[in-house]
Amino acid sequence: MNVHEALLARKSTRAFLDKKVSKEKIVQILQSARHAPSGTNAQPWQVAVVTGQKKTELTTAMENAFKEGSDAEMDYQYYPLEWHDPYKKRRVSCGAQLYDALNIKRQDKVARLTQWAANYQAFGAPVILFFFLDPVMKKGSFLDYGMFIQSIMLAAVEEGLATCAQAALGQFPKLVKTSLGYDQETILIGGMALGYENKEAPVNNYRTPREEVEVFTRFFDE
Repeated sequence: MNVHEALLARKSTRAFLDKKVSKEKIVQILQSARHAPSGTNAQPWQVAVVTGQKKTELTTAMENAFKEGSDAEMDYQYYPLEWHDPYKKRRVSCGAQLYDALNIKRQDKVARLTQWAANYQAFGAPVILFFFLDPVMKKGSFLDYGMFIQSIMLAAVEEGLATCAQAALGQFPKLVKTSLGYDQETILIGGMALGYENKEAPVNNYRTPREEVEVFTRFFDE
């Protein structure tokens, strides 16, 4: 598989098989991703790999916090406070595709909340990666982190694994940091579900569209 093929194969997977991922595979993925670029080679990433009973305890705590109405507030502002087109239109379309795949009607609020709660279970993936950042680092390190996270997802594809990068896994940072023993000043970037894709699940059998190159690119040659 070449890089182009891996880029096209990667997708956000939201249903996983109950199949263990070996530690060796996880290490191999991180061995590859650690070569991602970063400004001044700062390599700002700090990764927590959570599996087994610890994962069960943490995901249960996050889901309970969601259901109890606890404040879900990330360590930084991920999304705009007010959405405008074309971003608003893309966001709405993305959600519509998800719920259509699951046959969840717009008025079915209970089913929608149940599906949202699945975020905090990492959609049943056997592995969660949590990404942390030293608070001394600034916005440039978020760019570095994006390249690192993408590198993980592409390396996972080559290993026959599926992923879903999730901002939702960063919505209860105090809970996560307390559970994993990280200092509360550390920035929780977010998390990632990692495992083997359940290819029979309808939620995995659609793809969100991408804009053509001409839409987002301007060429200056004169």
